[in-house]
Amino acid sequence: MSDIQIKYLDTQDYASVFAKMREFTNKRTPDTTDEIWCLQHPAVYTLGANADKQHILKNTEIPIIQSDRGGQVTYHGPGQIIIYCLIDLRRRKLGVKNLVQRIEKSVVSLLNDYQIESKARADAHGVYIDDAKVASLGLRVSGGCSYHGVALNVDMDLSPFTYINPCGFSGLKVTQLKDHGVQTSFGELQIELINHLCEQLNYNKAKAATFG
Repeated sequence: MSDIQIKYLDTQDYASVFAKMREFTNKRTPDTTDEIWCLQHPAVYTLGANADKQHILKNTEIPIIQSDRGGQVTYHGPGQIIIYCLIDLRRRKLGVKNLVQRIEKSVVSLLNDYQIESKARADAHGVYIDDAKVASLGLRVSGGCSYHGVALNVDMDLSPFTYINPCGFSGLKVTQLKDHGVQTSFGELQIELINHLCEQLNYNKAKAATFG
């Protein structure tokens, strides 16, 4: 197993974390330890690199930020676990497709711990409970290294999703763990999801840290 640095960052605004991810990726060397950042964002819509703005159905006060990840438009807000995966794929001998599958499996495994049946979909990345999306996923790879990651809906206001076509799919239903009886604290769920992700990616868990 390999080492990884895990950072629990509480609540951070999207734009600053996006900039820090790009800076980290651009400055890293072949010896830089991979990192996983776990946090939540204030309310924000983000657009993928090639997203169609027509998928934003209603103007609101929620800011819209252009990103460079894959995918279309999605919503982030309080009560949603964000996991950003800053991984040297070449060093790990991981393809992008395989990384996506392992991230999805980590969410499915977490939900299975709570007796919630879920699945990934080949035609629309993410994790679904029945036909409702509970986790969205979008990545960027630069110089063989990944950033961005996965967002898991835990206990949040889902109404902002109704003002967009989530991930570019009209009428796509969105759900959250609270609506399926999960009462575990947000912090505990973060740790549990990180544990599953480290297992799927064959990492040793490292000491948690924060931005200095």
